[in-house]
Amino acid sequence: MKIEEFIKLLDADCVTEKVEKEYSYAFASDLMSDVLALADNTTALITGLNNPQIVRTAEMLDISLIILVRGKKPGEETLAIANETNITILTTDMTMYETCGKLYESGVLALEI
Repeated sequence: MKIEEFIKLLDADCVTEKVEKEYSYAFASDLMSDVLALADNTTALITGLNNPQIVRTAEMLDISLIILVRGKKPGEETLAIANETNITILTTDMTMYETCGKLYESGVLALEI
């Protein structure tokens, strides 16, 4: 799935520059320790956390798409780091559960663990 498809499906806003890439997998977590242990660079990260650490965690794993749920809007520091590190951030008003369900229905797979 491409960024534009995520935006349309999730009624999301892109709040950073877009990094064009295809995504087949998604991983949802609010625990960055789980993300570090289980996710990789083939993954779109879905989270309710809204701080610079989510971008730093994504950067460490070469994750280039973060989807913030529940209407979270990242601060200026988070946006600056995301743009510097070529990470796209989308925001959606959907819950994490709804977001995961919509993506699953559309063929985005859960990350194989």
